[in-house]
Amino acid sequence: MKIYSINIHINNTKEAINVFGHNDEALNLIEQEFPVKLTARGHSLTANGSKEALEAVENIFNNLKRLHRDREQIHIETVKKLISLYKHNEDKNYIDPATGTDEAIPVPSRKRVIKPKTEGQRKYIEAIKNHDMVFGVGPAGTGKTYLAVAMAVASLTSGKVDRIVLTRPAVDAGEKLGFLPGTLQEKVNPYLRPLYDAMYDMVDSEQFMDLVQRDSIEVAPLAYMRGRTLSNCFIILDEAQNTTPEQMKMFVTRLGFGSKVVITGDITQIDLPREKQSGLIYILKILKDIEEIKIVHLSALDAVRHGLVQKILLAFEKHEKK
Repeated sequence: MKIYSINIHINNTKEAINVFGHNDEALNLIEQEFPVKLTARGHSLTANGSKEALEAVENIFNNLKRLHRDREQIHIETVKKLISLYKHNEDKNYIDPATGTDEAIPVPSRKRVIKPKTEGQRKYIEAIKNHDMVFGVGPAGTGKTYLAVAMAVASLTSGKVDRIVLTRPAVDAGEKLGFLPGTLQEKVNPYLRPLYDAMYDMVDSEQFMDLVQRDSIEVAPLAYMRGRTLSNCFIILDEAQNTTPEQMKMFVTRLGFGSKVVITGDITQIDLPREKQSGLIYILKILKDIEEIKIVHLSALDAVRHGLVQKILLAFEKHEKK
């Protein structure tokens, strides 16, 4: 077999640390999976091996370098996904990070560039762009809430909407928040923490508090939506599987002119009492034939957390089918 050689340029030490991994963990893993020899010297990486293997390895490093430029912290799970993409071609749902740069969501984050990582996520973002009401249904870790918040922030900063409204059903409190001690903000904070976490990843805390004080961002439990018409807003209802049919009917009819609604939920994690029907399951049956409403089903293959999370979700799916 003829041995070829290529050089991969690394721009600086910071990029080398992120791309090569802790103690060259990424380099070692790639050498285990491909018949190549990798030699790193300063800002230069030399790869020796077969022409086919070098082509795959070069693609992997080009992707890792692009992720670094997008201010992503590269984890070993990301390297594993890229190896699977170029070695076995079995992870077809995973989007090559080197493509689709125009799919980045324009948020004012200095931390990172936000892009869809799977085909399901790409369809979800496309649906939000093109429809006034979108349902994102799928298991944990598929980016339902995070991508919806990113799209909301992008819409607010570009002037497409005047406000962002984030809401969730407070199931543990039975929506009876008046009985809890503290101010409204102190009462709802524990229930809306995931929405805050996603928002803080895109808007720094000082800017976030300024937007809240100016009423450009409203964070409230679902009970506080009753009787309102929300116009020129980007509205996100998270954990919709924990609504009742009555709450869901109330919520979907809050839509006003110039507004967009994204409803997210996981029908495998319903926390309602057994005798109560999930409002999400109820409303999906009723609205499924309305063309202007888009329902996007994400699966375990769209999970972008630790690779073990994807395997756990797939195991649960297999068990539930049985």
